[in-house]
Amino acid sequence: MDLRAELLKSIWYAFTALDVEKSGKVSKSQLKVLSHNLYTVLCIPHDPVALEEHFRDDDDGPVSSQGYMPYLNKYILDKVEEGAFVKENFDELCWTLTAKKNYKPDRNGNSIVSHQDAFKLWCLFNFLSEDRYPLVMVPDEVEYLLKKICTAMNVELNSCELDDYLSQEPQGQVGLTVWQFLDMVNSGRFLRGIEQEAISMAVEEVYQEVIEDVLKQASSPHGYLWKRGQLRRNWSERWFMLKPSVLSYYMSEERKEKKGSIVLDKHCCVEVLPDRDGKRCMFCVKTSSRTYEMSASDTRQRQEWTLAIQTAIRLQAEGKKSLHKDLKQKRREQREQREQRKAAKEEETQRLKQLQEEKERKLQELELLKEAQRQAEILLQEEEQRRRQQHEEMQRTLEIQLREAEQARASMQAEMVLKEAEAERQRKRILELEAMQERLQEALQQEVKARQDEEAVRYAQARLLAEEEEKLKQLMKLKEEQEEYIIKTQREKQVLKQEMENKNKCLEEAQKQLEEVRVNRQRVDQDVMAAQRKLRQASTNVKHWNVQMNRLMHPIGPGDKRTNTSGGVFAGYQPLLSQRDSSLK
Repeated sequence: MDLRAELLKSIWYAFTALDVEKSGKVSKSQLKVLSHNLYTVLCIPHDPVALEEHFRDDDDGPVSSQGYMPYLNKYILDKVEEGAFVKENFDELCWTLTAKKNYKPDRNGNSIVSHQDAFKLWCLFNFLSEDRYPLVMVPDEVEYLLKKICTAMNVELNSCELDDYLSQEPQGQVGLTVWQFLDMVNSGRFLRGIEQEAISMAVEEVYQEVIEDVLKQASSPHGYLWKRGQLRRNWSERWFMLKPSVLSYYMSEERKEKKGSIVLDKHCCVEVLPDRDGKRCMFCVKTSSRTYEMSASDTRQRQEWTLAIQTAIRLQAEGKKSLHKDLKQKRREQREQREQRKAAKEEETQRLKQLQEEKERKLQELELLKEAQRQAEILLQEEEQRRRQQHEEMQRTLEIQLREAEQARASMQAEMVLKEAEAERQRKRILELEAMQERLQEALQQEVKARQDEEAVRYAQARLLAEEEEKLKQLMKLKEEQEEYIIKTQREKQVLKQEMENKNKCLEEAQKQLEEVRVNRQRVDQDVMAAQRKLRQASTNVKHWNVQMNRLMHPIGPGDKRTNTSGGVFAGYQPLLSQRDSSLK
């Protein structure tokens, strides 16, 4: 969080405090006074011409926050220089304006925190609040701040009671406002049985650690360090205070008389020294120009100071000015990662739901395919039975026709045999007639001798010749009929043979269609098997994502807080390091 954002948060409270009617606008006279005070506390040279020009009274109506921002950015915030003013004075100005209107402690004097402690809690709230307006502090940061205060008092925060309290907030609110936070602290719900002085000391300790970037300081007489002088080389007891960029030391913990400071950068280092010259638990801080030797009261104090100084050197090496700004950014990134994981989990849940719906749809499609397959099998069986019946009927018809053709052929053959026998008789008859003709010729020759018998013989011969011609005509006619019948029989045999070939072709086509139906049924079976494989693969994917989802559902809790029973500011710092390390892991 940069300086401009920090200043804007406090100025926002001052602006809203001046907005008495809660209309989002403030009168120009009040903004003029506010701007003049901001010039003073931020140590910016006054520009009365720009002030009067911007807030001249010839314009109508008050000014909104959007209307005040251009002047605030151009004439105030753009001219602010970090380190040129006292940040605490600036915060006290904005707190004074907003507390008069919004902070309402117990009128009977039963408030848990004093007015000064409320101011420090307000500063801590601004530091830990989100960078969006209206300013709120998310539940994670509320728990973090309360835990640091409780840790400074060596007490444990009741997280369950805090969760119950936060769950009672309105549904659409994403965090606590500063006034809700101060009311919660003043209610004594989380600080029962603790004296106001202890609370004030804890708030002061957390304020110095978070707001003033004090990484380590001596909080008791036993926490003083001995420092060896550079010229006289004598040992002096000093009260040290460590910030990210400097290690300062004073005569006493009131910090009225500063004796010196050690500027820290990335080239500095801290080393543990062996005991000598009657001093124990020694260590030194090496800078580019000098080595500072110090002695702690015990080994634990030395370890705490060396770790704190190493942390400050690490921050300088990483180019970071504040440990808690870095920790806040990391906590914010962790929250964003949790939100992303939550969104990913919801997306995964939605995707699993879609997969389940897809699975159900696939199952329905599979059932439809099975039903279609059953219907196809039934139709195939019916078609096959119908074709079999047609084939059997056709076969019976063909057999009947073949039997009839065989009978016709047998009858034709019998008729042909009869005709041939008749022809044979006719040939024999012809031969007999020829023989008879020869005998008649012989008889004629014999009748030459007898003229009386000649006429009778000629008459008989003529009659026999007529009969013979008639018989010959009948024989020729029979031969023609026989030939015609033979030709007709051959034609009928060809027609029967053609019909048998046509029937065989129809039978072959029916067999081919039956084979195609069987191939189609095999293809449908293969499609069903493929759908079953896809179903099994989808089930496997669902189980896999269920495992992944179960892994993601385990919450990432904060690291255990280790309380420090020895007192001191480092009692609040050591659990913070443990929390950071556990979060990074």
